Amino acid sequence: MPDRRRVVVTGIGLRTPIGHSLAEMAEAFRQGRTGVRAMPEWRKIDHLRTAVAGVCEGVDETAVPRHFRRAMGRVAVLAALSATDALVDAGIGEERIASSRCGVSFGSTAGSSQAMEDYLRQIFASRSLKGLQSSVYIRFMSHTCAANLATMFQVQGPVIASCTACVAGSQGIGYGYEAIRSGRADVMIAGGAEEMHYMDAGIFDIMRATSTRYNDRPDRTPRPFDRARDGLVVGEGGGCLVLEAYEHARSRGAAIHAEIIGFGNNCDGGHITNPSAEGMAAAMRLALEDAGIGAEDVGHVHAHATATEQGDIAESLATHAVFGEGVPVSAIKGYMGHTLGACGAIESAVTILMLKEGFVVPTRNLDEPDPACAPLNHVRGACRPHRFRIGMNNNFAFGGINTSLLFARV
Repeated sequence: MPDRRRVVVTGIGLRTPIGHSLAEMAEAFRQGRTGVRAMPEWRKIDHLRTAVAGVCEGVDETAVPRHFRRAMGRVAVLAALSATDALVDAGIGEERIASSRCGVSFGSTAGSSQAMEDYLRQIFASRSLKGLQSSVYIRFMSHTCAANLATMFQVQGPVIASCTACVAGSQGIGYGYEAIRSGRADVMIAGGAEEMHYMDAGIFDIMRATSTRYNDRPDRTPRPFDRARDGLVVGEGGGCLVLEAYEHARSRGAAIHAEIIGFGNNCDGGHITNPSAEGMAAAMRLALEDAGIGAEDVGHVHAHATATEQGDIAESLATHAVFGEGVPVSAIKGYMGHTLGACGAIESAVTILMLKEGFVVPTRNLDEPDPACAPLNHVRGACRPHRFRIGMNNNFAFGGINTSLLFARV
């Protein structure tokens, strides 16, 4: 595509269980600090076996103006706080944001689970609408993050809501990248968010996919690719990248964090929950093809790494099929759990952090790689100095939906 435009990242905003900025997260990685904690309050939920989660502490929800916050559940608040920080980091003026050349591409698994619980409890308990707020639906509608961000920042360009579970954040970034590359926008507010709720844990618990053996040792789970792993840990968070056309960013003298050079997005077309190594590998190859590079050009792969048996094995086989055993591979879910709709955005931000600072994060709790997984060059132990030019971030979701993003230093 000779006429396609270059797309760069000029702003990053975060809310995570281990910090609310890249600097805070980098310090947590170097300390090996976890954001996973025990959830004793979940003991009141009968038959919920898991009791650990990654929770964002110290979030000041009142930082979002009250007249906007009325239509937001926690998931949209996390999105709004992340987006606000990202726009400040990008240094874009209000007139550029509130224009037809700026859009939103933002995802979540769903809307606010807490808002939905509050609504349904009253409806089913009283068979009455009395006392329900008119804004309650806005809080739990599937596109609550994208819609609230568009309203809050008066965006007049394209709005894309990627409500695709564990690839919602990465599709948010990928679709934003495509909107700018094709000329439909100059700026996109892109990413994903998720709020903590026991229903999210319960969904995976029913499937026997959650970690349960480490309820009394939350720092020891999740354990991606490890022989002793026993399932995923749910987490919450928000991640936002401000994407810009390269020429647009240069014209206003913006600092550039990284360039997005490739996006792969496909579907297994098979089982709705069981992952396909072939489908995952195909998404990685699509990203490489989009970027016009070979596997040998990639200096680090950030794995999705849910710490589930089927997911880890399939992903290891896919990564090995594309890259072999040479490229360093690591993942950050061992530090904060699986942030679901937010993970693609948060993990993309961490990929950019590693590109810029010349190191790779180790996979926390990976003590003994599972021999059932394909052999990979896992980063273990401590952060490893490593200068590289191109990094890949992979995410996969129910429905056999696969994404792969490529970021490069500019």
